[in-house]
Amino acid sequence: MENKNSSRPIALRQFEAADGFWKEKMELVRTEVIPYQWEILNDRVEGASPSFCMRNFKIAGKLMREKKEKGSAFEEPVYTFRGFEALPEDMNHLEDRFYGFVFQDSDFSKWIEAVAYTLVNHPDPELERTADEAIDIVCNAQMENGYLDTYYIINGMDQSFSNLKDHHELYCLGHLIEGAVAYYEATGKDRLLRAAMKFADYIDSCFGPQEGKRKGYPGHEIAEMALIRLYEVTGEKRYLNLACFFIDERGKQPYYWDCESTETQKDGERYEYYQAHRPVREQDEAVGHAVRAVYLYSGMADASRIMDDESLKKACRQLWQSIVREKMYITGAIGGTHIGESFSFPFDLPNDTAYAETCASIGLVFFARRMLEMEPDAVYADVMERALYNSVLSGMALDGKSFFYVNPLEVLPEACQKDERKFHVKPVRQKWFGCACCPPNLSRMISSVPSYAYTENEDSLFMHLHLSGAITKQIQGITASFSVQSGMPWDGKVIITYTARESAVMKLAVRIPGWCGQWKASGLETFHCTLENGYYYIEGSWENGSQIVFDFDMQTRFYQADDRVRENAGRLAVMRGPVVYCAEQADNGPDLHLFHIDAAEPVQEETITIEGQSYPSLIVSAQKKIKSDNEVQLYTVYQKPEYEHAQLKMIPYFAWANRGENEMAVWFFGWDQ
Repeated sequence: MENKNSSRPIALRQFEAADGFWKEKMELVRTEVIPYQWEILNDRVEGASPSFCMRNFKIAGKLMREKKEKGSAFEEPVYTFRGFEALPEDMNHLEDRFYGFVFQDSDFSKWIEAVAYTLVNHPDPELERTADEAIDIVCNAQMENGYLDTYYIINGMDQSFSNLKDHHELYCLGHLIEGAVAYYEATGKDRLLRAAMKFADYIDSCFGPQEGKRKGYPGHEIAEMALIRLYEVTGEKRYLNLACFFIDERGKQPYYWDCESTETQKDGERYEYYQAHRPVREQDEAVGHAVRAVYLYSGMADASRIMDDESLKKACRQLWQSIVREKMYITGAIGGTHIGESFSFPFDLPNDTAYAETCASIGLVFFARRMLEMEPDAVYADVMERALYNSVLSGMALDGKSFFYVNPLEVLPEACQKDERKFHVKPVRQKWFGCACCPPNLSRMISSVPSYAYTENEDSLFMHLHLSGAITKQIQGITASFSVQSGMPWDGKVIITYTARESAVMKLAVRIPGWCGQWKASGLETFHCTLENGYYYIEGSWENGSQIVFDFDMQTRFYQADDRVRENAGRLAVMRGPVVYCAEQADNGPDLHLFHIDAAEPVQEETITIEGQSYPSLIVSAQKKIKSDNEVQLYTVYQKPEYEHAQLKMIPYFAWANRGENEMAVWFFGWDQ
């Protein structure tokens, strides 16, 4: 039974975006990114790493047709897996077998999910027809028993579920469910939903606490939150029970994965990389692969909300604190090391070797919203906003045609090319990746931002992010409607107008941003208002034309890191509202490390245009060290350095690397002389 203070995301049909920052991003995804990614999934973009995604589904579908034609005598072929090495130069001469990573199917699922979100408010018969044809290809690959994973359908089912730790079958199930539910909710078409349910039913027949069933759980999590979403749309409690089983079984000893393996196992806790080292209610530190972790924590938060499970809520809060107090970059990125794409130890947050995977930031947004659904507290929305405006958006170029997998906070291009420790850091975005989890994840994230901005319960509407648009809510048989005018993230004025003809008695809870030092609100005379956990609750009878105006202070602020973050001792970062700023060589010349910024001097603003888009640029007073003219000796006796006054021009972090290859930095030493 859910707690009365919990909430659920609004349906995308309840929100129509108005002109502003996020509408531009959603339109970019709709008009440019989704068509581009469809070409990618079909291997039709010159110079991009091949996907093989739709090709694998077609080959699997061909095998299913042959099996039906030949009957039970048909034997499934067994192929040897290989990735992208030694591929034929001519794509037309590929063999009829599986290519790519074991989780390649999930790229389609994320793409169809993004398509679904765009179709809600932008009907597009041609795009919908393309999506339906893609769904036909995918569903034709499904086996009679419901199994649907092309890696094993093509390679042979004899090894299915033999390596849950690494082979991503349950991960692919999770993404398939997410995409299928979204497409059903957008179009009313249920073919993909029925395929996902059939696959989930098959999984349910194989896994569970009952005698004779496997006691395993996903190596790469997402099935947990996906199954809960499937439960919420179908009402079928078996899916909720299966999600809870995967959550509760995780980390029990003897480890299931030890039972799978024939190798001799060591004693003690293991499998931290997979968040399976101990039962989830006993976990108190975010460890291991960062994406897997936040996907798991998202499922835990969902389950704790639905089951009103206090012990699970406590674990979610503890893991949240571990991330945001010890392991999160100022940009909202997570994952401090490229070794295993993982969290590092507390306060280890290097700038130039950061992994900070785009998918991990997206996963943190998932986790944050689910914590908000569990309990309204602005600390969750503050992090959600920080990640969205910074480490999520930096994963995609301003034109939507290239992407970052890794989002560092300091870049020297020469080091990226010559230092093996930094090979994972790229100074420019790439058209695609062999392991392409991030680009389609971005598409589905950006397309569904309104459902992160607003949640609701029986008598309240929560505004977590201040998005411009029209929003509706059903309450006591009345359709309440609001118009929101917001200049975020550049302007702190937010105007909320009640536009329905019928009055409604309800609460509107508006988040007061944590970055805002001062704020004021007007138009509250007829309402009862309270401030609780960072939300300003406005309660009363809303009449046509009722208008509330918020003014949030947007002044530029300088931030310092906890002293335990050794990489940033004595350094400062710059934020304006929710946006982190960085400096690039394109504006300031080389040797950014020689700049020391002066936080005591006022910051000037001007407009900069990058890729045809204009943003506020910050002109920060600085001192730049004058380089020594010594060209002979590597080390010399210390002499007091000389500095010259300079100005450091800074741009929004998400807009970096759109003007070619150059240096970039977020953190700078402060000038305090």
